[in-house]
Amino acid sequence: MDKKLDVICLGAAIVDIILQPVSRNIFDIESYPIEKIKMTIGGDALNEATIISRLGYKTGVISCIGMDAAGNFILESCKNDNIDVEGIKIVKEIDTSINIGLVTDNGERTFVTNRNGSLWKTNIEHINFDKMKQAKILSLASIFNNPLLNGKALVNIFKIAKENNMTICADMIKPRLGETLNDIKESLQFIDYFFPNYEEAKLLTGKTKYDEIADVLLKCGVKNVIIKTGKEGCFIKNNEKTIVIPAVKGIKAIDTTGAGDNFVSGFISAILKGKNLEECGIYANATAAISVQYVGATTGVHSIEQVTEILKEYEVNK
Repeated sequence: MDKKLDVICLGAAIVDIILQPVSRNIFDIESYPIEKIKMTIGGDALNEATIISRLGYKTGVISCIGMDAAGNFILESCKNDNIDVEGIKIVKEIDTSINIGLVTDNGERTFVTNRNGSLWKTNIEHINFDKMKQAKILSLASIFNNPLLNGKALVNIFKIAKENNMTICADMIKPRLGETLNDIKESLQFIDYFFPNYEEAKLLTGKTKYDEIADVLLKCGVKNVIIKTGKEGCFIKNNEKTIVIPAVKGIKAIDTTGAGDNFVSGFISAILKGKNLEECGIYANATAAISVQYVGATTGVHSIEQVTEILKEYEVNK
């Protein structure tokens, strides 16, 4: 099949309403004035597709939204960023998920989510496999994020991707429903690049050291384990080598919302550029470093030139 897209991002497409900054005593105050309330597109798949598109690649989204104002906002945003929306299933009976993001003054955040929204209702029946096959890379934007896309569903999806010669990337979040490594173990054998952050990987594997965490995942069949280590950067391991890549120095984090999605977007873009593992990690760190300096998951990175500029600073400060 002709590969019309570079990347198809499968997962959540939602609307984020970001409140910043808030403190933990927000409910102790009757009226709580803050500096900024911002509505943006969000969801792991949509975040990734947006950033990868802005970095110069043809992207599409596979997701499910409702026939409502939030859904229309998502479709309009995709149009503005040249993202293929043929893989987005619009279901009248489902409400598009809206997340309320509460961000502290040091950039930490928590989300209030709608358990009856599209993120929770998306299932394998909503996946447009014909559209998926048109891409070179499948990015499963977050294992566990869409609860109905369980381990069994992932195996089916990944098998079809591999039958169509696709590279498979996958991020993850902490399990929503108490899922364990055993629940997704069979699906891991298909993953070429796996991007958990340290806390997620520690919880999933029961290990605390980077090497040990990576070894558990490599034993499950993952080809390359990339552990996002926040301010430290990232840790990469496969069956041949281990690479530790420090983060970009001198970055003041304003909002960490979507930092992991930006990291993955940068890494995938670097793969498409033909860069090696270390170069991919550096490119991913740089993309995430831009992201955290802005409020919202997709408000920071707008062009490849931004990443190129911060890469110059990275080289100077090595």
